[in-house]
Amino acid sequence: MIIIPAIDLKEGRCVRLKQGRMADETIFSDVPEEIAVKWHEEGAERLHVVDLDGAIQGSPINKEVIKRIVNSVPVPVELGGGIRNMSALKSYFDLGLQYLILGTAAIKDPEFARMACESFPGQIIIGIDARMDRVSVQGWTEDSTLTPVKLAKRFEETGASAIIYTDIERDGMRTGPNLQATCALAREISIPVIVSGGISGISDVLNVLKHKGDGIMGMITGRALYDGSLDLSEAIKTAKG
Repeated sequence: MIIIPAIDLKEGRCVRLKQGRMADETIFSDVPEEIAVKWHEEGAERLHVVDLDGAIQGSPINKEVIKRIVNSVPVPVELGGGIRNMSALKSYFDLGLQYLILGTAAIKDPEFARMACESFPGQIIIGIDARMDRVSVQGWTEDSTLTPVKLAKRFEETGASAIIYTDIERDGMRTGPNLQATCALAREISIPVIVSGGISGISDVLNVLKHKGDGIMGMITGRALYDGSLDLSEAIKTAKG
């Protein structure tokens, strides 16, 4: 199982939010690529980057910073936030990104999202961010009536690489991931699922590992790494053990 450190970008800086609230931020670095190098040196085999400004505005915002991150490490980088059309998608792949995450587009423009999955098989991840079992979009500012399972099932057999399931109410809170909802989703679909939101320490990593057989392929962690409650090297070693 893979451990994926998160780098969230806001106004060119590396930040962490609580429950997705843009006003509730903690700044961890003005040079995000240095954070990318740090996580790689500690053993990360993949990085998760989110353009928070792009997610809100619906178009790429932190592209230059993202380019620097990609060029700073030799491992795959996945990116989400503001990718709503094929032009943005292709421009990011041209930067050297290995995986791109579609969230809002998966609901608001499903034809584009399916076309992206089919055009770049194995490189498109569907991001499902949920609050009270309903999918949220537009940088978590809008709630839909769609359930995570219904949305995920739309992308079966499209070539989607994975589903990232984030429980918004646990994101950045270090209260433990919502494994009940995540595993319920994973058991309903054939697409591998990545856990996101709430990882607080090595005990949560161990709990996620118990559900590998349910279709969980990895976990994303952010605040726990930045606050020091989770040691990345230890987490990676545990996940491989």
